[in-house]
Amino acid sequence: MASSVKLGSKPDAFRRQGQAWFCTTGLPSDVTVEVGDMSFHLHKFPLLSKSAFLERLIEETSDQDECVIILNDIPGGAKSFELVARFCYGVKIELSSENVVYLRCASEHLQMTEEIAEDNLISQSEIFLNQVIIRNWKDSLKALETCEDLLPHAENLQIVKRCIESLASKATTDPNLFGWPIREHGIMQSPGGSVLWNGISTGARPRNFSSNWWYEDASALSFHMYKRLISTMESRGIRPEIIAGSLTYYAKKYLPGLNRRHSMGAVPLTATLSEVEQKNLLEEIDRLLPVQKGLASTRVLLGLLRTAMILKASPTCISNLEKRIGMQLDHATLEDLLLPNFSYTMETLYNVECVQRILDHFLAMDQANGAASPCLDDVMASPSLAPITTVAKLIDGYLAEIAPDINLKLPKFQALASAVPEYARPLDDGLYRAIDIYLKAHSWLSEAEREQLCRLMDCQKLSLEACTHAAQNERLPLRVVVQVLFFEQLQLRTSIAGCLLVSDNLEGSRPLRSSITTSGEAGGWATAVRENQVLKVGMDNMRMRLSELEKECSTMRQEIQKLGRGKSGGWASRVPKKFNLKLKSQMCSAQEGSVSEQHKSMSAKLDKLQAKVSRQKKQLAGDA
Repeated sequence: MASSVKLGSKPDAFRRQGQAWFCTTGLPSDVTVEVGDMSFHLHKFPLLSKSAFLERLIEETSDQDECVIILNDIPGGAKSFELVARFCYGVKIELSSENVVYLRCASEHLQMTEEIAEDNLISQSEIFLNQVIIRNWKDSLKALETCEDLLPHAENLQIVKRCIESLASKATTDPNLFGWPIREHGIMQSPGGSVLWNGISTGARPRNFSSNWWYEDASALSFHMYKRLISTMESRGIRPEIIAGSLTYYAKKYLPGLNRRHSMGAVPLTATLSEVEQKNLLEEIDRLLPVQKGLASTRVLLGLLRTAMILKASPTCISNLEKRIGMQLDHATLEDLLLPNFSYTMETLYNVECVQRILDHFLAMDQANGAASPCLDDVMASPSLAPITTVAKLIDGYLAEIAPDINLKLPKFQALASAVPEYARPLDDGLYRAIDIYLKAHSWLSEAEREQLCRLMDCQKLSLEACTHAAQNERLPLRVVVQVLFFEQLQLRTSIAGCLLVSDNLEGSRPLRSSITTSGEAGGWATAVRENQVLKVGMDNMRMRLSELEKECSTMRQEIQKLGRGKSGGWASRVPKKFNLKLKSQMCSAQEGSVSEQHKSMSAKLDKLQAKVSRQKKQLAGDA
């Protein structure tokens, strides 16, 4: 509840009629004071007995038939003078946080000092400010809000400074202390922990408070006052994360663009600013935000960046936001990273150039922190490499989202994909998916462009599932399909060898488990049975895959034999029917001898591969 003090004791004798005030004391009015559009029909003596300024003006008009005083420059206008006039007549008025600044500024202007009268308005309002308003959070905040209408008078009287310093000092204090008796070491408590008031237990328990309790109150200030409050808090050493949290709250309240796409916290929206005012506010918030990483969430920063693009903020503001996001790109989500393209000069649906710059900032920071190029095992195991691997996965997902855009040029797609270091991708499955989507949406690409695009991924880093999909993908170039088949065979051979090793270990451990069972511990034997069942299912699946691969090898051998028997022209005419691909004219004009050598080499490799598959199949049959 707001604090207040009553002044004067006489009953109210003021009456308003339209744009005029009258004092009904029974005596006729002998002076008229005009303040703006309002006229006050008063008496000279009460005014000159309290105000040296009014006394001088009355003396200057004493030779005139009618005494009229014009006060257009009084702080607070007619609202302030009405209260001053009541004070001069001794009528009851109530000093509060809503009017004390008006009265203090007006009394200073009218020179209502102690030399004119004791307990005059300057001293009364000053005492109330210092002893009541400044000591209370809510009253200080309300008084600071009223200062907006009284500048520069409130500034010259140090009222703004006193209110801001009071608020800054209280922002780091437990709000439960306001209005309670405070000792040197905090709230007085009973041995049981309850709050004491004058030594009497109230039964109330001290409540925990959050450091953001003042955000909503401070957001009610105009940005001019709010900015000064934040600067004062920073000079007092308040933690940067608290400052960033308050700035974020203020931005959410006054920038509608931050709330259009996401529910970014329960902040009541106050959309009363014009676009120019929103643009200026956003640029100021960017300047005030501390530069440390993680103080503002990546979602909020991306929302600010999106809004800055809509409002056409300055290039410096946009660049700063991109750098801030780049510092913590590993905390971004794919949905937030999909920034629409608001420029009419760009053809793509999403702002790929902006994401490219953000990624460059992240990689530059990662490089500055001493990141090297580790091996794959280090990438999988090292926690320090988690951010770069997270970003790689994020960028691969982003590439898959923008790939269907038919206006996305190949160089732009390649530049973003190749910017991620190779060691950041333990697997290239995500990149393969993005490339496949791009090839599907851009079916007009030449064979050379397809091969150039596929060089972005490493076939050795594809999982077995991705290899299986790629081997049957008609959109991939022939060279890539052959590479995928080769590395798929290697992965399959490694998997089979691992299964056989596990099987041998289980076979060797059976006598031991049997002896354990005979000694009364049946749990070991039950575990072995379950492991054997799982292994048997895995071996059955592996046999099926071996059978499929054997058929593929036979089919490929037949195709290669046909290619070897035909001439170069016939070879070029048959391959598209099988792979549904467009081969370049250079391939069609290749020499027949070169084709023959490739045929022999590929046939030899397939013979060896099929022989290995057959041996593995026999070994599997023997194990079964």
